[in-house]
Amino acid sequence: MRNLHYILMMSVLFCMGCEWNLKLDVAGKSSSAIRVERYDRIESLYLTTGDFSALKHMNIDYPIQTRTLIEDVLKIGRVNDPQINSKFLNFYQDTVLQSLIRDVEYQYANMDDVDRDLTEAFARLTDAVPDIEIPMVYAQIGSLDQSIIVGNNTLGICLDKYLGFEYPLYLKFYSVSQRRSMIRSMIVPDCLMFYLLSLYPMAYDRELSQPERDIHMGKIQWVVNKAMHKPVFFNKYVTSVDKYMKSNKHVGVEKLLKNNDYSVFLVR
Repeated sequence: MRNLHYILMMSVLFCMGCEWNLKLDVAGKSSSAIRVERYDRIESLYLTTGDFSALKHMNIDYPIQTRTLIEDVLKIGRVNDPQINSKFLNFYQDTVLQSLIRDVEYQYANMDDVDRDLTEAFARLTDAVPDIEIPMVYAQIGSLDQSIIVGNNTLGICLDKYLGFEYPLYLKFYSVSQRRSMIRSMIVPDCLMFYLLSLYPMAYDRELSQPERDIHMGKIQWVVNKAMHKPVFFNKYVTSVDKYMKSNKHVGVEKLLKNNDYSVFLVR
């Protein structure tokens, strides 16, 4: 009988300790799996071979992504410009960009790990904030100027910005601190961070101080850490938010994200 009580007690403790993981399993099973749309492969085919069918595929099946890439990322003109296809193709004939295309194809031949991590992270996020919509996620090849593109309930991953800390081209143009975030494992945290920032932007009804801006990012990064189930982002502002949340357990994640009274979080 004593052994039975011991086993029951340990079972209860185990379940208490695994409460978050059990919730994740339930959320994961009820949530649709996220699969990154490989727009980058069609883009790559056109930019390396000039295959007109690939261009047609881009324009018909991915019109929003193509417009965003040409007009907002590359900024080379309007998609309705009669010469835009030639401009687009010629832009990527630069040897550096052709090298980027080849390296993206090699490093990201398979993205199953990214699909899995996105699915799990968004399952945790929607468990905490049920009203958040799951965006359509796609991959593309930019020109080293942006990492994640957010718009129209889509997330675009610029794979050329995630080729690794020691990637030769990065060594020439980026600092050590910048290169730390230009790695494969940062794709999912960056997706979450920029998506949350688009849904919960900084207060725009007044001018914010730098500490207030930092706290806002700290809130976003704290939520990303929870969704990732590990401390991806760590700084004094994230720590301040963590202390606040531990002292105010009645405050949910959505209320935290909507709260633009930064004075309660400021590090003193």
